[in-house]
Amino acid sequence: MRNQNVFNRRPRTAWVTGLLAAAVAVGTVTAASPAQALEGGGIKNAAYTFAAKLDIGGGKRSCSGALVDKQWVLTAASCFADDPDKGLKVSDGAPKWKTTATVGRTNLTKPTGSVTDVVELVPYKGRDLVMAKLAKPVAGVTPVAIGTAAPKQGEELKVAGFGRTKSTWVPDRLGGSSFMVDAVQDGSVSVSPKAAADGAVCKGDTGGPALRETAGRVELVGVNSTSWQGGCLGTDPSETRKGAVDTRVDDLSTWIQKVSYRAVFPKAPWDKATHIASGYFTGGSAGGTRHMDMIVRWIDSEVTLYQGGDDKDPSHPFIAEYQLGKPLKQAPKTNWQYVKEMTAAGFGDGTDGLVVRWVDSEMTQYTHVDAKGFHNERKLVAPVKKGPWTHAKQMTAGRYTANAQRDDLVVVWDDGRVTLHPDLNANGLADKAKKTLVKKNTTWPFATQIAAGEFTGKKTADLLVRWVDGESTIYPGVDAAGLHGEIKIRPKKSPWINATVVTAGAFVANERPNDVMVRWQDGSLGLYPGVDAAGTHGEVKLTG
Repeated sequence: MRNQNVFNRRPRTAWVTGLLAAAVAVGTVTAASPAQALEGGGIKNAAYTFAAKLDIGGGKRSCSGALVDKQWVLTAASCFADDPDKGLKVSDGAPKWKTTATVGRTNLTKPTGSVTDVVELVPYKGRDLVMAKLAKPVAGVTPVAIGTAAPKQGEELKVAGFGRTKSTWVPDRLGGSSFMVDAVQDGSVSVSPKAAADGAVCKGDTGGPALRETAGRVELVGVNSTSWQGGCLGTDPSETRKGAVDTRVDDLSTWIQKVSYRAVFPKAPWDKATHIASGYFTGGSAGGTRHMDMIVRWIDSEVTLYQGGDDKDPSHPFIAEYQLGKPLKQAPKTNWQYVKEMTAAGFGDGTDGLVVRWVDSEMTQYTHVDAKGFHNERKLVAPVKKGPWTHAKQMTAGRYTANAQRDDLVVVWDDGRVTLHPDLNANGLADKAKKTLVKKNTTWPFATQIAAGEFTGKKTADLLVRWVDGESTIYPGVDAAGLHGEIKIRPKKSPWINATVVTAGAFVANERPNDVMVRWQDGSLGLYPGVDAAGTHGEVKLTG
């Protein structure tokens, strides 16, 4: 029996359009063009206001979709393909045909919601799926959450769309019906109506949402793709099959989040970024899929955490941001205005934290940092007006000893010394274990930035140095015995003379070699993927 709290009026016999010739159960779906129908019927549930109706080409095609971000609708790529029968290829960028999205209007006769142009398409390669960017954010509508659990055989899903019905070519309301999961494949899920009297899948519903409802929570797990269209108006009356295939999205939550976020990241005031530290703060790890995160301290003392993605797209390495420290105008008593140096470090508990050296030479350790803030604060060095740490110039943390669980601290001093402080742990620095890697000299005072990284495949981490004249050097496999040769990756007077902040990390993939992030004097941000002993291999502009 239908849930009358969700679906009103009679059982609907048509929901999702079949745009492609594709195998469903046995045989093939009859190829069909996108429908002319622009409306649907039946749903009262206010939680479904995220549903979207797409008008493509001024009535040329009609599809459905779901708002997954204030400015993004998730729908089927076949809605925009030149010939869905021959393939799903859709190019990144503006849609070929003028497209408008109606969102927040489950009853199309009402003036609620908004009608907005679609200005950009981002397809997911290999699936009937595309993200459609709206010209402006939708106000007053809560985007649907993306489910992260795979559908299971026998599970009930609610399928919705604005397509035609058994008897109506152009319905005026969003419709929905109950479907059962018949089979789960990689990237798709086969479904059929829960009851014989329930609706099938019709033209105009392509791209509409397949939803999981649990304890009042609605999650998007699939997008309508193909159907036999049994019982749909305009279908051969002899066709009685109502099965359909939906494109799965439960395993693409990070991709959806990244696409939604990628236009936001470049808009940050990167000319105001003063310090950057990279590490696994939000759950990523060297053996997992989530890449490194990045913490940025801005000139107004705000601190932001950028969460790493889980694919290998160097153009968009981050998927979300979190404010860890407020700017001075909001928090006049914040300590973050006094940062001198900071570096990410692992202290042996499986997560990364932060070591901060302040302008008064105090050093603080935050054993754990995540999207909620800084945790387990410990003082490593007391503030002093005079003393050894007033002469520290640069510092970075990396895996420089045999202890793979805890990082070590490398420090460059103003007299040219380079020291190693092994095994950072919950109790901080072990000063008695300090090793001098380089004695006093006249070269190292010209090191303007240093960063730990994994570039050469040695047993211990490498040290990247950017010198004042723009030359940049990798010291491979630094350990307690010292430096073991050097590799020049950028010559003197190279463009790197204009680098103001440099950090290294696994931003593109959790594997060697690491990548290098550079903030330039002009305020732009660039990423050098896979820096190794052969040098840098091209810059990917992240901003500007």
